[in-house]
Amino acid sequence: MSMGSEFTHLDEAGAARMVDVSAKNVSARSATATGFVRLSPHCVALLRAGDIPKGDALSVARIAGIMGAKRTPDLVPLCHPIALHGVKVDLSVEDGGVAIVATTRTADRTGVEMEALTSVAAAALALIDMVKAVDPAAVITDVRVEEKLGGKTGAWRRSDEERA
Repeated sequence: MSMGSEFTHLDEAGAARMVDVSAKNVSARSATATGFVRLSPHCVALLRAGDIPKGDALSVARIAGIMGAKRTPDLVPLCHPIALHGVKVDLSVEDGGVAIVATTRTADRTGVEMEALTSVAAAALALIDMVKAVDPAAVITDVRVEEKLGGKTGAWRRSDEERA
């Protein structure tokens, strides 16, 4: 296996390393990630009524998503600590569970895709923690980047075929 430039997190000896981004230009960057928490119909009804026994599950999940984005370099070993300039977490209750959308923004030398993904994952985990007494079978699914903007590679959006 070649360890050429396509493996930027490996040094010449194949050891893991943090990529040096100091020579890259600062630019506005954003990323959007999504995920879904599958829930029972009973749990969905409780969420819609605001009757989850532990409290406001959606607010707790939203705050967890924001905090997760901010703590990404503590959780993902080779991720650069960057200054986040915005984190937006939206949760919507649907018939099958809760859809999560997180958008992260920065003006920095590296992207914010990992922060968006971590935001979704943290929000989903917090939601499960809030509802596990009424739905111990809750499942996190489809955590993925949908879009990223900025940086050297510019814009990328998941195609409709990739969303299926």
